[in-house]
Parts: sequence; structure tokens; C-alpha cells
Amino acid sequence: MLKLDNLVQADVSVKTCVSGIQQVGIGVDDASAYFLWLKTALGFDVPIFDDRAPARLMTRYTGGEIHARRAILSMNLSGGGGAEIWQYTSREPQHAEKEFAWSDCGISAVKIKTTQFDKLVELNRLEDTVSLTPLQERTCWISDPYGNFFQIIESAEAFQTLKHPGGGVCGAVITVSDMDRSLAFYQTILGSAQVRFDEHVPLTGFPDSAGEGTYRRVLLHLSNPNTGAFSKLLGDVYLELIQPLWINAGPSRFENRFWGDFGFIHLCLDVTLMSELKAKAGEAGYNFTVDSDGTFDMGESGGRFCYVEDPDRTLIELVETHKVPILKKWGWYLHLNKRKQQKPLPKWMIKAMGWGKIKI
Repeated sequence: MLKLDNLVQADVSVKTCVSGIQQVGIGVDDASAYFLWLKTALGFDVPIFDDRAPARLMTRYTGGEIHARRAILSMNLSGGGGAEIWQYTSREPQHAEKEFAWSDCGISAVKIKTTQFDKLVELNRLEDTVSLTPLQERTCWISDPYGNFFQIIESAEAFQTLKHPGGGVCGAVITVSDMDRSLAFYQTILGSAQVRFDEHVPLTGFPDSAGEGTYRRVLLHLSNPNTGAFSKLLGDVYLELIQPLWINAGPSRFENRFWGDFGFIHLCLDVTLMSELKAKAGEAGYNFTVDSDGTFDMGESGGRFCYVEDPDRTLIELVETHKVPILKKWGWYLHLNKRKQQKPLPKWMIKAMGWGKIKI
């Protein structure tokens, strides 16, 4: 393992545009049922929006056709990012042609943090899968009804303590084909992320399907920048990049499929300065492939959303939130484009988002 002192760190003087992970997109065939699973297993019980509309701006990734979909953004207000549950309503979502391997490029797993690790393990009956990460946190794994992997990580970071022991999204495991090329991309997008470890090892502690081959594993850590309306809720970001060293990395997990088909479809970052980030990414050669430009309406919510591809075509969504519901039944919405988004929202205001929960 390389010592941190010898690693090249990102320039922390760069203005940070990313304030956290807003959500991870998950393609399913029954959004209501999946919302219930997330609520029961991981505590994602606050639906920010439930929107049915055509995905007009995503034809680049849907075969050149406009397809209709249902999207539910579900949050766990104990802290961390949420999950955008995405279901086609104009076609049947497609499974991959073969079972995924950890060596296939794309989002291989999503990291979930919790301050109530033992309770969450007991709730999901995961006692026999507990191990340690390279940073010495306790960790275990859970798979959803579609076989997607979530890594549960014990953490001291929380926005608030709730009855359910689950927490929100704090990161992802992303398989890449060329580590140095991918590091350049993710450090450009994240801004001030630092390398926490860089090692050549088997995926010890991962599910059995990881195999025995050696990977280069690099963990990028973006400390909470304390900027952006929801930065206090979202917390730190941990992106673990893995590159198989004994074979060439497999193709994208969405090879010959549409964005929105089964699996983790994108990682969404919460952005405060979209135009600045777009310019910085473009100067480095990472051009946005989708840009809503103005506010895009998501029913109860709205904002500017963009997409950029990593070197292996894994989709990173970027969202600058303009409107979000606080209490829907009272018609109370927060219009963030009318305030200085660099300043975090008061804690009580974010908590209020869970007061008027709707049924899915």
C-alpha cells in the first residue's frame, strides 16, 4: 500500500462545485415495490418527488426515442444521499445479457452509511458478513431484489438519529479500465477530493462473486465542503475506484442496453455552481452530454440537470436544485434559485421535509 504522504493530492484551493451525492439512479420494473424495499431495509422513507413524464432529454441513451418513465426520489433523513427509483412505463426494462462481474465497468455497488451498524445488521440478518474496510470501519453487504449490491459502512457521521437504523448514500464502488485516466476525471469533477488509499489487492471482504484476482483499489474522499443548501444532510463522499489487473476490464454494464434498464444507472452529484463546473470540465476535455440549461420540472421539484460520462461511459448526473418541497400538503416549496445556494439550509427546514410523508 502506498503511503498517503507520497500520493498526489487534488488542489484543495480549487473552488468546490460539488456539495455531496444527491442520489443514485436505480432501474427497476416496479417503482412502488422497490420504494417499499428501500424503506423497510434501509430506511429511505421520504419521497421528495414521484413524477411520471417522458424522458425527452435522454434520447442519447434511450435508442434515439423518447420513452415515458416514472421516477421516485426517496431520501433517508438520517443523512446521506437518496435513491432515484426509475421505471420505464413505455417499454419493458431489459436485463444484461450475462450476470455482472466485479470486473465489468460501471457502478458495481453503492455505499450506505449508518451510525447504528449493529441494529441495521440485525434488522437485515447480516451477522455473518461483517468485515473491515481498509479504513478499518466495520462493513457488510446487502443485495436488493434485483441483485444490486449495497455496502453498509459503520460511520460516525449523521445528520440526525432516527428510529430506523439505516442511513443514506455516501459513495459508490465504480469499476474502471484505466485507473490513472479515471482518477483524472473524478478529481476534476469532485474538485478537492483526496486519495485515502491506493493498493493492489484482491477484493477481500467483498461478496464471493468478486473472485480472487488482484485489483488496483483507490478511494477518493471529498470532505463535506459546507456549501450548498443540502450539504449538511448529504455529508462526505467516498468513491472507490477498482481496476482489475489480471484481465482487461469488461464492457460497460449498459452495453447494448438503455439507460434506465435494470441496475445502477447513474451516480448523481449535488452541484452549486453548474456553469463553473461545466466550464472546468470542458477545459479538461470532459464535455457534458446532456444539459437541461434552465430549470427542468420534476413535478414537486425542479432544477438544472446535466450528464457527463467517465472514461468508461459510466454516467454521472449533476443537479443544481432550484425548487424542492418542504411541506407538500401546505403548498410550502423552497425556491433555491432565489437565495444564495452556497449557504446550507437550517437543520429544522431539512427535517421538515419528512413531516408530510406521502404514501407510494
